[in-house]
Amino acid sequence: DMKTDLNLLLECLKYQMDCPLSQKEALITIYSICQQNSEASEYLREIGGLMFINDLAKSSVHCIVKEAALFTLGIIIESNVYCQQTLCTSALFEDLILFLIKKDSGVNLKRMSVYVILVLVSNNKDGQTYVRDTGCISLLLQLFRTTLSTSEKNLSDENTGPHYQLWSSVCSTLCACVNNPQNEDNQNICCSVFPYAKEWLENCTKPEIVRPICSFLGLTVANNSYVQKYFVSIGGLDALAKVLLELMHDSCLSHSSMKLAVVVTKTLDACIANNSAMGVVLAKYHTVSELLKLLSNETLSTGEKISIILTIGHCTEVCEENQCELLQNNGLPLMIQVLTESQDEELIKAATFVLQNCKRMTEQLSLKLYDHSLNVNNAEEMDVQVKKRCLQDYWKKAKEILHRINSIEKEHDEERVQGEAFVDEYSVANSEALKSHEVNPADPKCIERTHKEVCCPQLTSKLNNQVLAPSVTSAPQKNETVNTMDATSTRQTEQRDILCSVTELQTDNVPPSHNRNGKTAC
Repeated sequence: DMKTDLNLLLECLKYQMDCPLSQKEALITIYSICQQNSEASEYLREIGGLMFINDLAKSSVHCIVKEAALFTLGIIIESNVYCQQTLCTSALFEDLILFLIKKDSGVNLKRMSVYVILVLVSNNKDGQTYVRDTGCISLLLQLFRTTLSTSEKNLSDENTGPHYQLWSSVCSTLCACVNNPQNEDNQNICCSVFPYAKEWLENCTKPEIVRPICSFLGLTVANNSYVQKYFVSIGGLDALAKVLLELMHDSCLSHSSMKLAVVVTKTLDACIANNSAMGVVLAKYHTVSELLKLLSNETLSTGEKISIILTIGHCTEVCEENQCELLQNNGLPLMIQVLTESQDEELIKAATFVLQNCKRMTEQLSLKLYDHSLNVNNAEEMDVQVKKRCLQDYWKKAKEILHRINSIEKEHDEERVQGEAFVDEYSVANSEALKSHEVNPADPKCIERTHKEVCCPQLTSKLNNQVLAPSVTSAPQKNETVNTMDATSTRQTEQRDILCSVTELQTDNVPPSHNRNGKTAC
Protein backbone atom coordinates (compact mmCIF):
# COMPACT_ATOMS: atom_id res chain seq x y z
CA ASP A 1 0.00 0.00 0.00
CA MET A 2 2.84 2.42 0.86
CA LYS A 3 4.57 1.82 -2.46
CA THR A 4 1.31 2.21 -4.36
CA ASP A 5 0.55 5.48 -2.60
CA LEU A 6 4.00 6.87 -3.32
CA ASN A 7 3.75 5.95 -7.00
CA LEU A 8 0.37 7.66 -7.30
CA LEU A 9 1.57 10.77 -5.46
CA LEU A 10 4.63 11.05 -7.67
CA GLU A 11 2.41 10.86 -10.75
CA CYS A 12 0.24 13.58 -9.29
CA LEU A 13 3.25 15.84 -8.87
CA LYS A 14 4.30 15.34 -12.47
CA TYR A 15 0.87 15.98 -14.00
CA GLN A 16 -0.25 18.86 -11.79
CA MET A 17 2.45 21.38 -12.73
CA ASP A 18 -0.12 24.10 -13.34
CA CYS A 19 -1.88 23.51 -10.04
CA PRO A 20 0.42 24.57 -7.15
CA LEU A 21 -2.18 23.79 -4.50
CA SER A 22 -2.53 20.18 -5.71
CA GLN A 23 1.25 19.84 -5.80
CA LYS A 24 1.49 21.22 -2.28
CA GLU A 25 -1.12 18.73 -1.04
CA ALA A 26 0.72 15.84 -2.74
CA LEU A 27 4.02 16.93 -1.18
CA ILE A 28 2.42 17.14 2.26
CA THR A 29 1.08 13.60 1.87
CA ILE A 30 4.49 12.32 0.73
CA TYR A 31 6.35 13.72 3.71
CA SER A 32 3.68 12.39 6.08
CA ILE A 33 4.34 8.91 4.67
CA CYS A 34 8.15 9.22 4.68
CA GLN A 35 8.47 10.90 8.05
CA GLN A 36 10.48 8.57 10.34
CA ASN A 37 10.03 5.82 7.76
CA SER A 38 13.36 4.89 6.25
CA GLU A 39 11.89 2.18 4.03
CA ALA A 40 9.40 4.57 2.42
CA SER A 41 12.09 7.18 1.85
CA GLU A 42 14.38 4.60 0.30
CA TYR A 43 11.63 3.41 -2.04
CA LEU A 44 10.86 6.97 -3.11
CA ARG A 45 14.55 7.41 -3.94
CA GLU A 46 14.53 4.20 -6.00
CA ILE A 47 11.58 5.28 -8.15
CA GLY A 48 13.16 8.70 -8.81
CA GLY A 49 10.87 10.67 -6.55
CA LEU A 50 13.72 12.17 -4.51
CA MET A 51 15.44 13.81 -7.48
CA PHE A 52 12.12 14.93 -8.95
CA ILE A 53 11.21 16.78 -5.74
CA ASN A 54 14.70 18.31 -5.70
CA ASP A 55 14.24 19.62 -9.25
CA LEU A 56 10.75 20.83 -8.40
CA ALA A 57 12.11 22.95 -5.55
CA LYS A 58 14.53 24.67 -7.94
CA SER A 59 12.28 25.07 -10.97
CA SER A 60 8.87 25.90 -9.57
CA VAL A 61 7.82 29.51 -9.80
CA HIS A 62 5.32 29.14 -7.00
CA CYS A 63 6.65 29.96 -3.54
CA ILE A 64 4.28 27.58 -1.75
CA VAL A 65 5.53 24.69 -3.93
CA LYS A 66 9.18 25.60 -3.27
CA GLU A 67 8.59 25.68 0.48
CA ALA A 68 6.69 22.39 0.50
CA ALA A 69 9.26 20.70 -1.74
CA LEU A 70 12.18 21.82 0.46
CA PHE A 71 10.42 20.70 3.62
CA THR A 72 9.65 17.29 2.06
CA LEU A 73 13.30 16.93 1.02
CA GLY A 74 14.36 17.66 4.58
CA ILE A 75 12.01 15.01 6.00
CA ILE A 76 13.24 12.37 3.54
CA ILE A 77 16.94 13.18 4.14
CA GLU A 78 16.44 13.08 7.89
CA SER A 79 14.80 9.66 7.82
CA ASN A 80 17.21 7.88 5.45
CA VAL A 81 21.00 8.13 5.34
CA TYR A 82 21.19 6.98 1.72
CA CYS A 83 18.96 9.86 0.68
CA GLN A 84 21.26 12.17 2.62
CA GLN A 85 24.31 10.86 0.78
CA THR A 86 22.54 11.18 -2.57
CA LEU A 87 21.65 14.84 -2.09
CA CYS A 88 24.78 15.92 -0.22
CA THR A 89 26.48 17.74 -3.10
CA SER A 90 28.00 21.15 -3.56
CA ALA A 91 25.34 21.85 -6.21
CA LEU A 92 22.50 21.54 -3.70
CA PHE A 93 24.31 23.77 -1.21
CA GLU A 94 24.73 26.41 -3.90
CA ASP A 95 21.03 26.21 -4.77
CA LEU A 96 20.17 26.69 -1.12
CA ILE A 97 22.47 29.71 -0.91
CA LEU A 98 20.52 31.29 -3.77
CA PHE A 99 17.27 30.82 -1.87
CA LEU A 100 18.80 32.56 1.13
CA ILE A 101 20.27 35.59 -0.65
CA LYS A 102 17.42 36.39 -3.05
CA LYS A 103 15.58 39.52 -2.03
CA ASP A 104 12.22 38.10 -3.03
CA SER A 105 12.69 35.04 -0.84
CA GLY A 106 10.31 35.12 2.07
CA VAL A 107 11.23 34.33 5.66
CA ASN A 108 9.47 30.97 5.46
CA LEU A 109 11.35 29.94 2.30
CA LYS A 110 14.63 30.86 3.94
CA ARG A 111 13.64 28.84 6.97
CA MET A 112 12.92 25.75 4.83
CA SER A 113 16.29 26.21 3.09
CA VAL A 114 18.07 26.37 6.46
CA TYR A 115 16.25 23.22 7.51
CA VAL A 116 17.57 21.32 4.47
CA ILE A 117 21.10 22.53 5.28
CA LEU A 118 20.61 21.29 8.83
CA VAL A 119 19.71 17.74 7.82
CA LEU A 120 22.51 17.64 5.22
CA VAL A 121 25.25 18.43 7.75
CA SER A 122 23.83 16.52 10.74
CA ASN A 123 26.11 13.59 11.62
CA ASN A 124 27.77 14.05 8.24
CA LYS A 125 31.40 15.10 7.90
CA ASP A 126 31.05 15.56 4.12
CA GLY A 127 28.11 17.89 4.66
CA GLN A 128 30.17 19.93 7.16
CA THR A 129 32.89 20.24 4.54
CA TYR A 130 30.49 21.31 1.77
CA VAL A 131 28.82 23.90 3.97
CA ARG A 132 32.23 25.49 4.59
CA ASP A 133 33.70 25.18 1.09
CA THR A 134 30.64 26.63 -0.64
CA GLY A 135 30.54 29.62 1.75
CA CYS A 136 27.17 28.54 3.08
CA ILE A 137 28.39 28.71 6.68
CA SER A 138 29.36 32.36 6.25
CA LEU A 139 25.84 33.11 5.07
CA LEU A 140 24.41 31.33 8.09
CA LEU A 141 26.58 33.43 10.40
CA GLN A 142 25.32 36.56 8.68
CA LEU A 143 21.75 35.46 9.31
CA PHE A 144 22.66 34.86 12.96
CA ARG A 145 23.80 38.47 13.26
CA THR A 146 21.06 40.22 11.29
CA THR A 147 17.84 38.18 11.42
CA LEU A 148 16.83 39.22 14.91
CA SER A 149 17.55 42.46 16.70
CA THR A 150 18.69 42.40 20.31
CA SER A 151 16.15 45.13 21.01
CA GLU A 152 13.23 42.80 20.28
CA LYS A 153 11.15 42.32 23.38
CA ASN A 154 8.09 40.37 22.21
CA LEU A 155 9.34 37.30 20.35
CA SER A 156 5.86 35.89 19.87
CA ASP A 157 4.64 38.94 17.99
CA GLU A 158 3.25 38.11 14.53
CA ASN A 159 5.91 40.28 12.92
CA THR A 160 8.79 39.09 15.09
CA GLY A 161 7.72 35.46 15.39
CA PRO A 162 8.75 34.27 11.87
CA HIS A 163 12.11 36.02 12.15
CA TYR A 164 12.71 34.42 15.54
CA GLN A 165 11.90 30.98 14.10
CA LEU A 166 14.39 31.57 11.28
CA TRP A 167 17.02 32.75 13.76
CA SER A 168 16.43 29.70 15.97
CA SER A 169 16.78 27.40 12.93
CA VAL A 170 20.06 29.10 12.04
CA CYS A 171 21.35 28.45 15.58
CA SER A 172 20.47 24.77 15.32
CA THR A 173 22.14 24.49 11.90
CA LEU A 174 25.33 26.15 13.15
CA CYS A 175 25.38 23.63 16.02
CA ALA A 176 25.26 20.79 13.49
CA CYS A 177 28.04 22.40 11.46
CA VAL A 178 30.52 22.24 14.36
CA ASN A 179 29.49 19.09 16.19
CA ASN A 180 28.96 15.37 15.76
CA PRO A 181 31.50 14.93 14.46
CA GLN A 182 33.46 17.81 15.93
CA ASN A 183 34.76 20.09 13.19
CA GLU A 184 37.51 22.43 14.40
CA ASP A 185 37.65 24.39 11.14
CA ASN A 186 33.97 25.24 11.39
CA GLN A 187 34.37 26.00 15.10
CA ASN A 188 37.11 28.50 14.32
CA ILE A 189 34.87 30.17 11.73
CA CYS A 190 31.79 30.29 13.94
CA CYS A 191 33.58 32.00 16.82
CA SER A 192 33.45 35.21 14.76
CA VAL A 193 29.87 35.80 16.00
CA PHE A 194 30.74 35.39 19.68
CA PRO A 195 30.53 39.16 20.32
CA TYR A 196 26.93 39.12 19.07
CA ALA A 197 26.11 36.13 21.23
CA LYS A 198 27.60 37.92 24.21
CA GLU A 199 25.48 40.98 23.44
CA TRP A 200 22.36 38.82 23.43
CA LEU A 201 23.25 37.34 26.81
CA GLU A 202 23.81 40.78 28.28
CA ASN A 203 20.45 42.09 27.06
CA CYS A 204 18.09 39.16 27.44
CA THR A 205 17.65 36.20 29.76
CA LYS A 206 14.53 34.78 28.14
CA PRO A 207 14.69 31.03 27.61
CA GLU A 208 13.82 31.48 23.91
CA ILE A 209 17.10 33.35 23.45
CA VAL A 210 19.39 31.86 26.08
CA ARG A 211 18.79 28.21 25.15
CA PRO A 212 19.74 28.46 21.44
CA ILE A 213 22.74 30.66 22.21
CA CYS A 214 23.99 28.38 24.97
CA SER A 215 23.67 25.36 22.69
CA PHE A 216 25.59 27.14 19.95
CA LEU A 217 28.29 28.41 22.32
CA GLY A 218 28.69 25.10 24.13
CA LEU A 219 29.20 23.09 20.94
CA THR A 220 31.42 25.70 19.29
CA VAL A 221 33.88 25.88 22.21
CA ALA A 222 33.79 22.15 22.98
CA ASN A 223 37.28 20.58 23.04
CA ASN A 224 38.75 23.62 21.28
CA SER A 225 41.15 25.54 23.52
CA TYR A 226 41.73 28.28 20.94
CA VAL A 227 38.01 29.10 20.69
CA GLN A 228 37.62 28.83 24.47
CA LYS A 229 40.37 31.38 25.06
CA TYR A 230 38.85 33.75 22.51
CA PHE A 231 35.43 33.51 24.14
CA VAL A 232 36.92 34.30 27.55
CA SER A 233 38.99 37.18 26.12
CA ILE A 234 35.90 39.03 24.88
CA GLY A 235 34.14 38.68 28.24
CA GLY A 236 31.85 35.86 27.20
CA LEU A 237 32.47 33.85 30.36
CA ASP A 238 31.59 36.90 32.47
CA ALA A 239 28.32 37.28 30.56
CA LEU A 240 27.40 33.64 31.17
CA ALA A 241 28.25 33.92 34.87
CA LYS A 242 26.01 36.98 35.20
CA VAL A 243 23.15 35.17 33.48
CA LEU A 244 23.53 32.26 35.90
CA LEU A 245 23.55 34.65 38.84
CA GLU A 246 20.36 36.32 37.63
CA LEU A 247 18.63 33.01 37.01
CA MET A 248 19.60 31.66 40.43
CA HIS A 249 18.05 34.67 42.13
CA ASP A 250 14.82 33.76 40.37
CA SER A 251 15.11 29.97 40.64
CA CYS A 252 13.34 29.89 44.00
CA LEU A 253 10.28 31.34 42.27
CA SER A 254 10.47 29.84 38.80
CA HIS A 255 11.01 26.21 37.86
CA SER A 256 11.85 27.22 34.27
CA SER A 257 14.62 29.51 35.51
CA MET A 258 16.13 26.64 37.45
CA LYS A 259 16.11 24.43 34.37
CA LEU A 260 17.62 27.20 32.28
CA ALA A 261 20.34 27.64 34.91
CA VAL A 262 21.36 24.02 34.26
CA VAL A 263 21.68 24.82 30.54
CA VAL A 264 23.90 27.81 31.33
CA THR A 265 25.94 25.61 33.69
CA LYS A 266 26.64 23.10 30.92
CA THR A 267 27.82 25.94 28.68
CA LEU A 268 30.10 27.27 31.41
CA ASP A 269 31.61 23.83 31.79
CA ALA A 270 32.25 23.53 28.04
CA CYS A 271 34.08 26.87 28.14
CA ILE A 272 36.58 25.83 30.84
CA ALA A 273 36.73 22.04 30.48
CA ASN A 274 39.97 22.06 28.47
CA ASN A 275 41.57 24.91 30.39
CA SER A 276 40.52 24.91 34.03
CA ALA A 277 42.77 27.90 34.75
CA MET A 278 40.13 30.09 33.10
CA GLY A 279 37.81 29.19 35.94
CA VAL A 280 39.38 32.01 37.95
CA VAL A 281 37.10 34.36 36.01
CA LEU A 282 34.12 32.79 37.73
CA ALA A 283 35.49 33.35 41.24
CA LYS A 284 34.39 36.99 41.40
CA TYR A 285 30.81 35.96 40.65
CA HIS A 286 30.82 33.24 43.37
CA THR A 287 29.78 30.74 40.72
CA VAL A 288 30.75 27.72 42.83
CA SER A 289 28.43 28.71 45.67
CA GLU A 290 25.62 29.27 43.16
CA LEU A 291 26.24 25.85 41.66
CA LEU A 292 26.09 24.26 45.11
CA LYS A 293 22.73 25.93 45.68
CA LEU A 294 21.55 24.65 42.31
CA LEU A 295 22.76 21.15 43.14
CA SER A 296 20.66 21.09 46.31
CA ASN A 297 17.46 21.33 44.26
CA GLU A 298 15.50 18.11 44.67
CA THR A 299 13.82 18.24 41.24
CA LEU A 300 17.06 17.80 39.31
CA SER A 301 17.54 14.71 37.20
CA THR A 302 20.64 12.54 37.49
CA GLY A 303 22.02 13.92 34.22
CA GLU A 304 21.58 17.49 35.43
CA LYS A 305 23.35 16.68 38.70
CA ILE A 306 26.26 15.18 36.78
CA SER A 307 26.59 18.34 34.68
CA ILE A 308 26.59 20.58 37.75
CA ILE A 309 29.14 18.47 39.65
CA LEU A 310 31.47 18.29 36.65
CA THR A 311 31.31 22.08 36.33
CA ILE A 312 32.20 22.42 40.02
CA GLY A 313 35.09 20.02 39.45
CA HIS A 314 36.51 22.05 36.56
CA CYS A 315 36.03 25.30 38.51
CA THR A 316 37.98 23.95 41.51
CA GLU A 317 40.62 21.98 39.63
CA VAL A 318 43.31 24.70 39.76
CA CYS A 319 41.63 27.88 41.07
CA GLU A 320 42.33 28.48 44.77
CA GLU A 321 39.50 31.00 45.17
CA ASN A 322 36.96 28.51 43.88
CA GLN A 323 38.51 25.78 46.03
CA CYS A 324 38.11 27.84 49.19
CA GLU A 325 34.56 28.76 48.19
CA LEU A 326 33.74 25.07 47.81
CA LEU A 327 34.97 24.31 51.34
CA GLN A 328 33.35 27.37 52.89
CA ASN A 329 29.94 26.47 51.46
CA ASN A 330 30.00 22.88 52.75
CA GLY A 331 30.72 21.48 49.33
CA LEU A 332 32.83 18.64 50.70
CA PRO A 333 30.06 17.01 52.80
CA LEU A 334 27.68 17.42 49.88
CA MET A 335 30.04 15.57 47.54
CA ILE A 336 30.51 12.80 50.10
CA GLN A 337 26.73 12.51 50.42
CA VAL A 338 26.36 12.19 46.65
CA LEU A 339 29.12 9.58 46.59
CA THR A 340 27.59 7.44 49.32
CA GLU A 341 23.93 7.70 48.38
CA SER A 342 24.03 7.51 44.58
CA GLN A 343 23.90 4.30 42.57
CA ASP A 344 24.69 5.95 39.22
CA GLU A 345 28.26 5.27 38.07
CA GLU A 346 28.65 8.53 36.15
CA LEU A 347 27.42 10.54 39.12
CA ILE A 348 29.86 8.71 41.39
CA LYS A 349 32.72 9.45 38.99
CA ALA A 350 31.81 13.14 38.92
CA ALA A 351 31.69 13.35 42.74
CA THR A 352 35.00 11.48 42.96
CA PHE A 353 36.53 14.03 40.59
CA VAL A 354 35.56 16.87 42.93
CA LEU A 355 36.77 14.96 46.01
CA GLN A 356 40.15 14.41 44.36
CA ASN A 357 40.34 18.17 43.83
CA CYS A 358 39.53 18.63 47.53
CA LYS A 359 42.33 16.27 48.50
CA ARG A 360 44.81 18.05 46.27
CA MET A 361 43.72 21.49 47.44
CA THR A 362 44.10 20.63 51.14
CA GLU A 363 47.61 19.37 50.50
CA GLN A 364 48.52 22.53 48.61
CA LEU A 365 46.92 24.81 51.20
CA SER A 366 48.79 23.03 54.00
CA LEU A 367 52.10 23.53 52.22
CA LYS A 368 51.31 27.18 51.54
CA LEU A 369 50.35 27.80 55.16
CA TYR A 370 53.60 26.17 56.28
CA ASP A 371 55.62 28.24 53.81
CA HIS A 372 53.80 31.37 54.94
CA SER A 373 54.60 30.69 58.59
CA LEU A 374 58.27 30.26 57.71
CA ASN A 375 58.38 33.47 55.68
CA VAL A 376 56.67 35.74 58.21
CA ASN A 377 60.00 36.95 59.51
CA ASN A 378 63.47 36.18 58.21
CA ALA A 379 64.91 36.32 61.70
CA GLU A 380 62.31 33.87 62.95
CA GLU A 381 63.07 31.58 60.04
CA MET A 382 66.78 31.60 60.90
CA ASP A 383 65.93 30.88 64.51
CA VAL A 384 63.75 27.94 63.47
CA GLN A 385 66.60 26.50 61.42
CA VAL A 386 69.08 26.92 64.29
CA LYS A 387 66.67 25.27 66.71
CA LYS A 388 66.12 22.42 64.28
CA ARG A 389 69.87 21.80 64.02
CA CYS A 390 70.23 22.01 67.79
CA LEU A 391 67.39 19.58 68.22
CA GLN A 392 69.05 17.15 65.84
CA ASP A 393 72.33 17.44 67.77
CA TYR A 394 70.43 16.97 71.02
CA TRP A 395 68.84 13.74 69.85
CA LYS A 396 72.17 12.50 68.55
CA LYS A 397 73.80 13.16 71.91
CA ALA A 398 70.84 11.67 73.74
CA LYS A 399 71.20 8.47 71.76
CA GLU A 400 74.89 8.32 72.70
CA ILE A 401 74.00 8.73 76.38
CA LEU A 402 71.37 6.02 76.12
CA HIS A 403 73.91 3.72 74.50
CA ARG A 404 76.38 4.39 77.30
CA ILE A 405 73.73 3.68 79.93
CA ASN A 406 72.89 0.38 78.25
CA SER A 407 76.60 -0.52 78.10
CA ILE A 408 77.05 0.25 81.79
CA GLU A 409 74.01 -1.85 82.71
CA LYS A 410 75.30 -4.71 80.60
CA GLU A 411 78.73 -4.58 82.26
CA HIS A 412 77.02 -4.27 85.60
CA ASP A 413 75.05 -7.48 84.96
CA GLU A 414 78.18 -9.36 83.83
CA GLU A 415 80.08 -8.26 86.96
CA ARG A 416 77.14 -9.36 89.12
CA VAL A 417 77.37 -12.86 87.66
CA GLN A 418 81.12 -12.96 88.32
CA GLY A 419 80.58 -11.59 91.81
CA GLU A 420 78.15 -14.33 92.71
CA ALA A 421 80.78 -16.94 91.72
CA PHE A 422 83.65 -15.51 93.75
CA VAL A 423 81.94 -13.58 96.54
CA ASP A 424 82.94 -16.01 99.34
CA GLU A 425 86.56 -16.23 98.30
CA TYR A 426 87.26 -12.55 97.94
CA SER A 427 84.86 -10.84 100.37
CA VAL A 428 87.63 -9.82 102.76
CA ALA A 429 89.85 -8.55 99.96
CA ASN A 430 86.97 -6.49 98.63
CA SER A 431 86.41 -4.93 102.04
CA GLU A 432 90.05 -3.93 102.31
CA ALA A 433 90.11 -2.59 98.77
CA LEU A 434 87.06 -0.51 99.52
CA LYS A 435 88.63 0.93 102.64
CA SER A 436 91.83 1.77 100.77
CA HIS A 437 89.81 3.78 98.26
CA GLU A 438 87.65 5.64 100.75
CA VAL A 439 88.24 9.34 100.18
CA ASN A 440 86.21 12.46 100.07
CA PRO A 441 83.45 11.98 97.47
CA ALA A 442 83.60 15.65 96.60
CA ASP A 443 87.26 15.34 95.58
CA PRO A 444 87.63 15.63 91.77
CA LYS A 445 90.30 12.94 91.85
CA CYS A 446 87.83 10.64 93.49
CA ILE A 447 85.24 11.30 90.79
CA GLU A 448 87.80 10.73 88.09
CA ARG A 449 89.12 7.51 89.61
CA THR A 450 85.64 6.20 90.30
CA HIS A 451 84.70 6.95 86.71
CA LYS A 452 87.63 4.79 85.57
CA GLU A 453 86.60 2.03 87.90
CA VAL A 454 83.08 1.88 86.44
CA CYS A 455 83.94 2.30 82.78
CA CYS A 456 87.21 0.31 82.84
CA PRO A 457 86.92 -2.35 85.57
CA GLN A 458 89.71 -4.50 84.12
CA LEU A 459 92.16 -1.59 84.18
CA THR A 460 91.25 -0.86 87.80
CA SER A 461 91.70 -4.47 88.80
CA LYS A 462 95.18 -4.55 87.27
CA LEU A 463 96.24 -1.48 89.17
CA ASN A 464 95.08 -2.96 92.47
CA ASN A 465 96.23 -6.54 91.66
CA GLN A 466 92.77 -7.76 92.63
CA VAL A 467 89.23 -8.09 91.28
CA LEU A 468 86.68 -5.67 92.70
CA ALA A 469 83.22 -7.21 93.07
CA PRO A 470 80.25 -4.88 92.66
CA SER A 471 76.96 -5.11 94.49
CA VAL A 472 75.89 -8.71 95.16
CA THR A 473 72.33 -9.23 96.25
CA SER A 474 72.85 -12.87 97.27
CA ALA A 475 75.99 -12.26 99.40
CA PRO A 476 76.39 -13.73 102.94
CA GLN A 477 75.02 -11.70 105.88
CA LYS A 478 78.44 -10.58 107.08
CA ASN A 479 79.26 -8.89 103.77
CA GLU A 480 75.92 -7.00 103.33
CA THR A 481 77.36 -3.67 104.50
CA VAL A 482 80.35 -3.87 102.21
CA ASN A 483 78.29 -4.86 99.16
CA THR A 484 75.70 -2.16 99.81
CA MET A 485 78.39 0.51 99.96
CA ASP A 486 79.98 -0.88 96.77
CA ALA A 487 76.62 -0.73 94.91
CA THR A 488 75.96 2.77 96.18
CA SER A 489 79.39 3.87 95.02
CA THR A 490 78.80 2.34 91.56
CA ARG A 491 75.38 4.02 91.15
CA GLN A 492 76.78 7.39 92.19
CA THR A 493 79.57 6.96 89.65
CA GLU A 494 77.09 6.11 86.89
CA GLN A 495 74.95 9.14 87.76
CA ARG A 496 78.00 11.45 87.73
CA ASP A 497 79.07 10.03 84.34
CA ILE A 498 75.62 10.63 82.84
CA LEU A 499 75.44 14.10 84.43
CA CYS A 500 78.77 15.00 82.83
CA SER A 501 77.47 13.91 79.41
CA VAL A 502 74.23 15.91 79.77
CA THR A 503 76.21 18.93 80.97
CA GLU A 504 78.45 18.56 77.92
CA LEU A 505 75.36 18.39 75.70
CA GLN A 506 73.90 21.47 77.35
CA THR A 507 77.09 23.44 76.86
CA ASP A 508 77.92 22.39 73.30
CA ASN A 509 74.57 22.24 71.54
CA VAL A 510 72.12 24.70 73.08
CA PRO A 511 72.20 28.22 71.59
CA PRO A 512 73.52 31.03 73.80
CA SER A 513 70.03 32.40 74.28
CA HIS A 514 69.00 29.14 75.92
CA ASN A 515 72.14 28.59 78.05
CA ARG A 516 71.65 31.20 80.72
CA ASN A 517 70.20 28.81 83.22
CA GLY A 518 72.02 25.50 83.17
CA LYS A 519 69.51 23.69 85.35
CA THR A 520 66.54 24.70 83.21
CA ALA A 521 68.27 23.63 80.02
CA CYS A 522 69.26 20.32 81.57
